[in-house]
Amino acid sequence: MEGDLFVVNASQVLTVASPGGPKRGAALRDVGLTVDGAVLIRRGNVAWVGDAAQVSELAGPHIPFLDAGGRVVLPGLVDPHTHLVWGGARLAEFEQRLAGATYQEIAAAGGGIVSTMQATRAASQEELLASAQRRLDAMLAHGTTTAEVKSGYGLDVISEVKCLEVTRLLGEWHPVELVSTFLGAHAVPPAYRTDPDAYIDQVVIKEMLPRVVRDERALPRNHTGQIRVYANARTHVALAEFCDVFCDAGALDLVQSRRVLEAARAVGLGLKVHADEFEALGATRLAVELGAASADHLVVTPPEDIATLGASDTVAVFLPGTPFGLATGHYADARAFVEAGAAVALATDLNPGTSPCPSMQFIIALACRYMKMLPAEAVAAATINAAHAIRRGDVVGSLEVGKQGDLLILDTDDYRDLAYQFGGNLVHTVVKAGRVVYDREAR
Repeated sequence: MEGDLFVVNASQVLTVASPGGPKRGAALRDVGLTVDGAVLIRRGNVAWVGDAAQVSELAGPHIPFLDAGGRVVLPGLVDPHTHLVWGGARLAEFEQRLAGATYQEIAAAGGGIVSTMQATRAASQEELLASAQRRLDAMLAHGTTTAEVKSGYGLDVISEVKCLEVTRLLGEWHPVELVSTFLGAHAVPPAYRTDPDAYIDQVVIKEMLPRVVRDERALPRNHTGQIRVYANARTHVALAEFCDVFCDAGALDLVQSRRVLEAARAVGLGLKVHADEFEALGATRLAVELGAASADHLVVTPPEDIATLGASDTVAVFLPGTPFGLATGHYADARAFVEAGAAVALATDLNPGTSPCPSMQFIIALACRYMKMLPAEAVAAATINAAHAIRRGDVVGSLEVGKQGDLLILDTDDYRDLAYQFGGNLVHTVVKAGRVVYDREAR
């Protein structure tokens, strides 16, 4: 996967460098722009970035050149919140929402997450792998080079493991680098509707968590009890790096969410929280208290909790594709978070019900229009800060010496087109660890 490459003739190179951690406040507007720049990658990592006239002699005669053709070069986009793996579709619910039904009304009638749960349980691992690959291919074509992937549509032990294993298998060979998150606490399945605590305590905490963090027990087995995996699958590695909970009206309450998160932290998983999408239950404060990597959604977060988040290391991840998909017109108040000093990031929330969107480019466009972010802020939120939301900020998200050589060449000479244009795809070339993994002209 790793390679040597010398990218030259760029109209603009954006490093989005931030060696001290995620960008905050005024620093969000500094994308580290170099005019007529170049990037040198050796053995998969950035070796030099800056003025092309200063770097040509460093490249050497054997480094392959990639002519950017006067286009923009910037770090690969990072998507820190996706639900990539699911079965079925929710087209009927889309029509119901158009007719006036709310997300909560559809869920109460047996739709929503539970509907996808049924389709995901019924799908084979091979079917889930094929559909997830198609979505991941689309993400790559739109510039995503690193992405987080959550489970959460199985809601039983076998199906949650099946979804996590699909993520692992994709991560073994797909160019997009994947970070896996366990979300067994996405919703309470119908079988436990009258006793949700039994699902949380017995199924999620006592059954699912141990199988997620102890790989040999988590892998699917055949009828004789033998582990059933694909030939190239790794073993002796946990199936997830993070644990997430959906703490909101109609999902988990604050007490249940705390129990899951504390149990996950006790077995070594990092934490993430779906917080304040529909109602403010205190999930943002809980995320900060427990040292979560991120709190995500944050549509109705009260001012005092914004201040708490702003003073913490927990990244605020905004998902504007979701209110757009739900047509609520109510977006997270990005300016309040930025003014509070929070590290803010953007993500697609790719999922079948509310945001079937694989494009971080479109999310940047939404953030600028409906959350009043400036193009530079949105780019930083979709690269370096998004990387910190999945604790990869020291590896990806910016073009800094020593970091992974992940970059995009955009078919424009001004990076602000990422926010200005929408509905299309500006990506011309995608480079992952120094190797071209997508080339529009070669397809």
